[in-house]
Amino acid sequence: MRRSVTIVAEAAGTHFDRPASASAWRKMAAALRGNAVAVAIAAGSLLAGAIYTWLIGEDANWDWQNYHEYNVWAVLHDRYHTDAMPAGFQTYFNPAVYFPVYALRHLLPPPVGLVIIGAVHGLNLWLVYHLSRAVLRNGASIGAVAASILIAAFGPMTLSEVGTSFSDILTALPILAGFGLILAEDRPEPLRIVLAGLLLGAAVGLKLTNAVFALGAAASLVLSARPLLAMTCLGLGGALGALATGGAWSLMLWREMGNPIFPMFNGVFQSRELAPHNIMDMQFMPKGFLDALAYPFYWLLGDHRSSEYPFRDARFAVVTVLVVAGIGVRLARRAAIFTRRDIQFFIIFAVSYVVWLKLFSIQRYAIVLELMCGPLIVLLLSRIMTGVSAKTTNAVMLSVAAFIALWSQPGDWWRRPWSDPYQPQISARLGRPASYFLLDKPIAYVAPQLPPGSRFYQIADIALPVMPDGQFDRRIRTGLVDPLPGGVWELHIRGKPFRQDLLQRYGLAIDSTQACVEIEGAQMETAIEACPLRASEN
Repeated sequence: MRRSVTIVAEAAGTHFDRPASASAWRKMAAALRGNAVAVAIAAGSLLAGAIYTWLIGEDANWDWQNYHEYNVWAVLHDRYHTDAMPAGFQTYFNPAVYFPVYALRHLLPPPVGLVIIGAVHGLNLWLVYHLSRAVLRNGASIGAVAASILIAAFGPMTLSEVGTSFSDILTALPILAGFGLILAEDRPEPLRIVLAGLLLGAAVGLKLTNAVFALGAAASLVLSARPLLAMTCLGLGGALGALATGGAWSLMLWREMGNPIFPMFNGVFQSRELAPHNIMDMQFMPKGFLDALAYPFYWLLGDHRSSEYPFRDARFAVVTVLVVAGIGVRLARRAAIFTRRDIQFFIIFAVSYVVWLKLFSIQRYAIVLELMCGPLIVLLLSRIMTGVSAKTTNAVMLSVAAFIALWSQPGDWWRRPWSDPYQPQISARLGRPASYFLLDKPIAYVAPQLPPGSRFYQIADIALPVMPDGQFDRRIRTGLVDPLPGGVWELHIRGKPFRQDLLQRYGLAIDSTQACVEIEGAQMETAIEACPLRASEN
């Protein structure tokens, strides 16, 4: 028996005598237990995401109605050379990240498709588990890890996006994995950092707002043993990842529009299809330095100034208080309480947060930060409570986590009950291919419901108005010269002011001799009105 154990050990590259073999077997058993726990948490994360999606209902969010659905459909049906930006400026956002949800939604019956994507979203909790173990190391007790996952699981923006078409929660997966690779070792190998860069770059290529997290990761590498090499490896991986997920789309935009990230930063690239200015959403941004400092406490009280819809969240306020407490403890003890890895983790979080606050302050874009708050809060508590018994420390961690979870109020981006999934009935009057002028947003999601061969022209987008004699303007006018058998219609959301002035530019007016037609809206109790048009008398 001893000889057989020695042979197995030598095959594995290790030789030990009987006492050493007992230690090795204990380590192996511990590793197997750790793997079993990781597998169990992965399974639990998948199940949690799936069950939550099933309970909360079918996704009908504004962005899905505007461009998530349309952009994928447009690529699959070659609509980018036929239509005129039906989703407004968002028509030209990279659609690659929305293909999985589109495929699951259309290939599988409700609720199966969205339940599957909800399960995938749930894997963020599994990555939080690994991130917690990476930063806590020997302090990663069952209580600490459980507290970290509990805080992450009840993030208000995280919950609001589970089982939806939003990309913030989906791209959080490679971002968290990339952070984990950077923080998992004291001296990560160059290949590991390249892989981290590849994951972060892929997330940026899929959605440009993720660049804030790439900047946070790069800043943290200043504390690496070889910072120049680490940053080079991260940059190399990042470039490859971004090219893989966004390179082809950017090349198309540059060729067709003269701007590789059209319509963003057109003040720099100056595409002729858009006025030479940068599109910026300023409505959620702080009014000054003190206002910015107060944001975590606004969220604590349910002030949702960084989001269109109400939410409540205590985690960022808790992080702020614990950071101040940690600095106080450090000064009082006159000794370091944070390791280099701790500080790297703080830098990733702080730089990402500050850049996010400065550029967007849009709460949905901060889902990665929301998920990171779990490991960060637990880490801060463990360092502040150094010298306190493990039992007491775990009790405090779990109490704080329970408070944050119970206090959280998730946002709501519109859902439908699974008993009434969105399957609109289209009137026979809209049964032939026609040209449709869109006078509202979001409406583009009905385009796939209408007859193949129809044309869709958005003329009401404020950020990207149709430029006179631009390619979209010429496309619309050419379409009017070559009419389709179903005629010309306008689409607007019922109850909103009608923009007759927009139609006058093309010599059109509502044909009052014919009744309008209603199309059921994705949001409950809403409708889109389709009204026939005729040549105006002026």
